[in-house]
Amino acid sequence: MKKKVVLAGGTGFIGQYFAKEFEKEGYEIHIISRQSKHSSWNDQTAIVRALDGAELLINLAGKSVNCRYNEANKKAIMDSRTETTTILGKAILACETPPKVWMNSSTATIYRHAEDRPMTEDGGEIGSGFSVDVATTWEETFFSFDLPSTRQVALRIAIVLGKDGGVMTPYLNLVKFGLGGIQGSGRQMFSWIHVEDLFQIVLFLRGREDLTGVFNCAAPEPVSNRELMSQLRATMNARFGLPAQKWMLEIGSVFLRTETELVLKSRWVIPERLEREGFTFTYPTLRETLENIIKE
Repeated sequence: MKKKVVLAGGTGFIGQYFAKEFEKEGYEIHIISRQSKHSSWNDQTAIVRALDGAELLINLAGKSVNCRYNEANKKAIMDSRTETTTILGKAILACETPPKVWMNSSTATIYRHAEDRPMTEDGGEIGSGFSVDVATTWEETFFSFDLPSTRQVALRIAIVLGKDGGVMTPYLNLVKFGLGGIQGSGRQMFSWIHVEDLFQIVLFLRGREDLTGVFNCAAPEPVSNRELMSQLRATMNARFGLPAQKWMLEIGSVFLRTETELVLKSRWVIPERLEREGFTFTYPTLRETLENIIKE
């Protein structure tokens, strides 16, 4: 009998990658989604059936934060995370054989804007503002469930880089059209993770039955925005890149229907717990990550 994994919200960039890799690992894959060909979020019976006997549940559901933070979008961002997490928690409680492990997405944006020191799970300072409120409420919802047979892990995921999607596409386009200079001061830190390392973290935590709680899912060597754009230009053989000052980004974000926080917030996050527990990154540096994504 095949092992079973459930990917909730599994139709996006990360979910598609995970589905492909879990298939290679010999898993039977169930996806919960708003798309009609998958189990529906409105069908609790189907969700319980999918979860029953599963080895692993990974929740990736949530509206993209790449939008303007008007009241309607803010409500949708928050609700899409807390409501889906609540649905999954209740479904696990209804299972005869609940999943052994539930890994729920969170975000490295939970920490404050940091240009002075890196944020760790134990020593990091929680920030303020809408994005942080989403992250803290999301984690509170997740850990509010008492699940004696299911181990719970929250993944504080940094910006995920990989081929054929995710945030790489807009960055590559900036460099391609000569706009690959610094954004804002260029001092803000950029924490990222290669999608392959994110998948390997999931496998690592799946096998470590002694580990619960929150884990920073970020490469161990974050860089400044200045270094990020410099390495992008070097990898793409671009000779120059025009910078974008904060006021230019504010104007552009209105037309692009996004928020400047996505590029201006300093996310300086390191994976202290993972490294302490013995996890080894395949792509620890930005150079290795970009060469794999762009050149191979």
